[in-house]
Amino acid sequence: MAAVLQERSCGGKGRPGRTPRKLFHTQDKCAKLAARGHDLRGGGALNFVFFSPHFPANGADFCDRLKKAGATVLGIGDAPYETLSAKLKPALAEYYRVADMEDYDVVFRAMGHFIHRWGRIDRFESLNEHWLELEANIRTDFNIFGTKLDFVKNLKRKSRMRAFFRKSGVETIPQRKCSDRAGAMTFIRRVGYPVVVKPDSGSGASNTFKISNPKELDQFFRDKPEGVTFVMEQFIEGLVVTYDGLVNRDGEVVLAASHRYDQSVMEVVNRDRHMSYTCFPEISPAVEEAGRKILKAFDVRERFFHIELFETKDDRVIALEVNMRPPGAWMTDAINYTFDIDVYAAWADMVVKDAAGGPYKGKYFTAYASRKRHLDYLHSHADVLAAHGDKIVHHQAIEEVFSRAMGNYAYQMRSKDPTALRQAVNYIHAEKA
Repeated sequence: MAAVLQERSCGGKGRPGRTPRKLFHTQDKCAKLAARGHDLRGGGALNFVFFSPHFPANGADFCDRLKKAGATVLGIGDAPYETLSAKLKPALAEYYRVADMEDYDVVFRAMGHFIHRWGRIDRFESLNEHWLELEANIRTDFNIFGTKLDFVKNLKRKSRMRAFFRKSGVETIPQRKCSDRAGAMTFIRRVGYPVVVKPDSGSGASNTFKISNPKELDQFFRDKPEGVTFVMEQFIEGLVVTYDGLVNRDGEVVLAASHRYDQSVMEVVNRDRHMSYTCFPEISPAVEEAGRKILKAFDVRERFFHIELFETKDDRVIALEVNMRPPGAWMTDAINYTFDIDVYAAWADMVVKDAAGGPYKGKYFTAYASRKRHLDYLHSHADVLAAHGDKIVHHQAIEEVFSRAMGNYAYQMRSKDPTALRQAVNYIHAEKA
């Protein structure tokens, strides 16, 4: 059973919630030793701190494989220990519960505790876009391998990504920061309507809108959230295709896969519709070439990568954005089903053992199809299982926080016959007249 520590306020003469002076001294000493490259363990297993191991749910799979690969896995989260999954609990050597994961001071204290008890921390990861900046802060403060503060904004801000796309030689979308109407109109006079506006920082299609005329532009500036920086991009007619996988600490791609969405995620979110995508057993040469060029430009190492590109009807491949994390939705498992592998184990072996793995060869097409509660579907859930149960490898309700894009219920299916999969997706999405 993992040791469990609850973050708590400290009384005495200090203000409630202040860190004890003794613990600050411990942190300072450990941080200085870490900065000089000291290993306080005297060798032994790699110490991996997994931040938010309980959410999303596949954090349990990553922690489980890290332990099996030989790492000491230490967790920091806000969920009570007793609520952690049966798979996650035995994977953790210790779990440090904090009241607020956004509070850097308490996360820093947790790291001080771990270093004092376990020695040098070798990795700090959440594999979650939301925590990129916190991760970089911790790695910088404790001299831990990985992306640090001097680079993380290049992975968070779409406006910063463009320089790397240009460096890669991959075509990119015309873009401008969108702070006022005058600047927006300057951009629109250059590229024309329609345009797309989206937050400069963040992933997914939240607060992303297509603007087709001056009236919609005025509406956007009236409703624009305060304190959020937006970018404006030329609208591209095409579908999003991804380049996903693993790159090792030498910058070499050890696993690559590709998905294609059947709909615009922006339209799915804004119109509250269902969605579908497919993971392919083979990657198109143009997507592979673009993806590898972008990885080289960003000099990514020992990470998952999820690169989004537009594929147009005239076969152009255009860089959209990068996310240095596992792909979202159920794509990580789609890679497993397509290649008949355990990508969680492949990642853990790469991190802990610097193992190359592979070679990985695609065997199946894997499709994801979601449903929305408010839509009236022609076929019931029982009908879907009866008609396509031979292809369905997983189905379940989607967590509410992800449901706007991913749907309320989803089916993952695989087959060597892409036509059969397309028929299954159409069957699931068929609506009553």
